[in-house]
Amino acid sequence: MLSRFLPRFLMTFCICLFIVIMQFLWRYIDELVGKGLSMDLIAELFFHAALSLLPMALPLSILLAALMTFGDLGEHVELTALKSSGISLTTIMKPIAILMVFVAIGAFFFMNNALPKSQVKMWTLLFSMRQTSPTLDIPEGAVYSQIPGYNIYVKRKDKERDMLYNMLIYDVSSSSMYPRIVAADSGRLSMTEDKRHLVLTLYKGAWYEQMSSANGINGMSGDLYRRESFHDKEILIPYDANFTRMDDETMKSQYVGKDIGQLQHSIDSITLKVDSAADIIVTQMRRRPICGVPQDRVIVNDGKSTLQPVPEIKLDKAVNINDLIKSLPQNDQQQIVNQALSNATTEMQDLEFQGYMVNEDNYIMRRHQIELIKKFTLSLACLIFFFIGAPLGAIIRKGGLGMPIVISVILFIIYYIIDNSGYKLARDGRWVVWQGIWLSSAVLLPLGIFLTKKAVNDSAVFNPDAWLNFLRRVTGLHQTRKLAAKEVIINEVNTTEALTLIGNLKDTCQQFLDRYPGRQRYIDYWQQGYDKVAIKALSEEVDRVVDYLSNSRDQMVLNKAMDYPVIRQLLTYHPVSNRGIGSVMAALFPIGLPLWLIGLRHQSNLKRDVRLTIRTCDQLVAIFNGEYSREMEYKDN
Repeated sequence: MLSRFLPRFLMTFCICLFIVIMQFLWRYIDELVGKGLSMDLIAELFFHAALSLLPMALPLSILLAALMTFGDLGEHVELTALKSSGISLTTIMKPIAILMVFVAIGAFFFMNNALPKSQVKMWTLLFSMRQTSPTLDIPEGAVYSQIPGYNIYVKRKDKERDMLYNMLIYDVSSSSMYPRIVAADSGRLSMTEDKRHLVLTLYKGAWYEQMSSANGINGMSGDLYRRESFHDKEILIPYDANFTRMDDETMKSQYVGKDIGQLQHSIDSITLKVDSAADIIVTQMRRRPICGVPQDRVIVNDGKSTLQPVPEIKLDKAVNINDLIKSLPQNDQQQIVNQALSNATTEMQDLEFQGYMVNEDNYIMRRHQIELIKKFTLSLACLIFFFIGAPLGAIIRKGGLGMPIVISVILFIIYYIIDNSGYKLARDGRWVVWQGIWLSSAVLLPLGIFLTKKAVNDSAVFNPDAWLNFLRRVTGLHQTRKLAAKEVIINEVNTTEALTLIGNLKDTCQQFLDRYPGRQRYIDYWQQGYDKVAIKALSEEVDRVVDYLSNSRDQMVLNKAMDYPVIRQLLTYHPVSNRGIGSVMAALFPIGLPLWLIGLRHQSNLKRDVRLTIRTCDQLVAIFNGEYSREMEYKDN
């Protein structure tokens, strides 16, 4: 089993990892192209990105490899051969399950020890590359604005002589509201040896600049204009084209660069900080003056100052604040209202700022908690996807890359949507963190248990005939019989025995029709319905008669035996077996009435099939007695 599974696992892992790396490349391609980065830096970035994206590729590869392995065994009947020799599916899965346990353990140590370092390296490189200036490639006939503070227009380029012609430069690097404009007939752009400055050499041009003077000169206006003509001129522009790697320590302090111990320490520290900030806010709110009266006062005793609450002021009679304010002049009233609004606005802004700081700390704490729980989710996801893929492959019995890839992609998309939704709910504080992060595992774990149980018990959970029969039971779809003449018949049909079986079947059908002569009332339908045991016995008796007649050499008997209808076991014949529940359903009139009408329709179809069975019995008796004629087909219609 390991020799079957491991090659597929390695192949699917490489494929899945390549796909997620391509997704990473498409996402950040704009930030990497055109900056003159060396191949070793690009390779280093992709190496650390591959390690960081491994938690996404590993579960998918396990699911796909398990589906392919067990689907291939089922498709080539090897799984059936193993089971027929007494080896159960759990025994077959055991070697790979043990391997998955070791993979899960390794995934935990990878998430705790290796992944934080890889993420630190990846994000450090990515941020460093974002800050790297792009390589210079000034186009023809377009404005180039990649040089900070300068916009350059070149009408024509001569790549052989490295010359630029008909240049127009807008210098917006200064704080002035007017740009400096330089027009030149030609020029050349080069870079200093340390790659920290650009040297722009211009030929035959002019410099235009509008200057401002606060007081003016010799009574002239404060706005001055300068024009300079030159034969050749050099402009030095600051432009750092070197790649500067950021320090890893900055990213190590983030949640992505910490292991379990560091995350737990950070969570405890942030929790203590949040609790302390909340206590301080509550204390400050309680000590704020009410209507100008402070809540506490400082008492100095023996050189020591203590804070004591202000004693409550008791008034001889109630004071109406509105009357006091109305007794003041109009200007004083307006001043009091404005002062109250100002104080309320200040207090509200202060509390909002403090609440924002607490919310920011809570957000950081949630990110640390999410990263802490994710150290364990990958290990469980590996086991869950194996116990989904292995039994599912044994059930569908399809190997190769076709059907397994379709099923794997569908299941992984469902897993990714659920996992991403739970992550966002936990990150935004709408759910408790552990509920959001464990949501995907809680949804898929029952699916894995269900599929494993069905595969071990050889259940036809994906058998189309089983689902079609269930659909027929629910919807009442008809089913026709098909019989073919047998080339070799072991048990010949005996006329006397055949007539006895047919007569007994006819009597049973007539008894059923006599038992239910008319349409059932609404209450009787929900409390009694049709006897499911009698219907099942009738269906089995019809099948026995048909099986016996299928051994006949007379084609007319075979054709007439196919006229026997299939007595279906519909749920609507007797929807509930408990009379109490039936009474409750009958009381729920808006629900019970439509179901009763559907049930009456199905019961009517059942009695029609029973009458057709009686008519077919009469025709078969006539065939065996040599009395059959075509008029019998239409006599009872």
